[in-house]
Amino acid sequence: MAHDEVVERYSGLARAALEGQIALDCSAEEFDQGCFGAAGYDDTIGIPESAVRASLGCGNPVAVAELRAGETVLDLGSGGGIDVLLSARRVGPYGRVYGLDASPDMVRLARANAEQAGVANVEFLHGAIEAVPLPDQAVDAVISNCVINLSDDKAAVIAEAFRVLRPGGRFGVSDVVTDGPVDPVRREAAEQRVGCVAGSLTVAEYRDLLRRAGFVGLTIRLTADHGDGVHSAIVQATKPVIGPGRV
Repeated sequence: MAHDEVVERYSGLARAALEGQIALDCSAEEFDQGCFGAAGYDDTIGIPESAVRASLGCGNPVAVAELRAGETVLDLGSGGGIDVLLSARRVGPYGRVYGLDASPDMVRLARANAEQAGVANVEFLHGAIEAVPLPDQAVDAVISNCVINLSDDKAAVIAEAFRVLRPGGRFGVSDVVTDGPVDPVRREAAEQRVGCVAGSLTVAEYRDLLRRAGFVGLTIRLTADHGDGVHSAIVQATKPVIGPGRV
């Protein structure tokens, strides 16, 4: 699916959330099994309902990002803002969280949700995750929730995440991956079933892109099996620190 089609699809889901509907980007069966959306969270008290309704991820990256007070965080593909608002709680008033989304409707929805929640230490940016509108070494952590798989240029996304991270910064995302040999037709059907419209990376391909970008300490943990080799996963890596006696 082309970039413009993805943006239009998620803009429609943002409008649905604003109208009080539950936004679904995977099959109803997958959603009901608890693999996607707000089912991945246990700490949404105080989060606006429209942010919860627009939760379209495949996990809870905030739970594994090891966020600390005072840090700066970037959420790639921030949607209705649920992960940004949860991250803002973790980094506290002296921290900051950026949400980046290619859909202007999602950005408007997220800004409204942040205002409703009374959260001031967040900023939502309109732009592509393949070309992040932030300077080099601007953030301590990059998170994302089932969005990198939507990109047609996943190498660019991972390279951009590396660029904006400070030395020692963490990459912690939930995403859809493929593991093991599988019939390509059945794999594509499974990907479409879970809303992975641009195709998923294999675990090996994901590791390769992270290494080529410069990341170290790579871990990929499968968290849910969607059939035909397609899984949700937690992906973690670190930007190395280079200094006297340290790498």
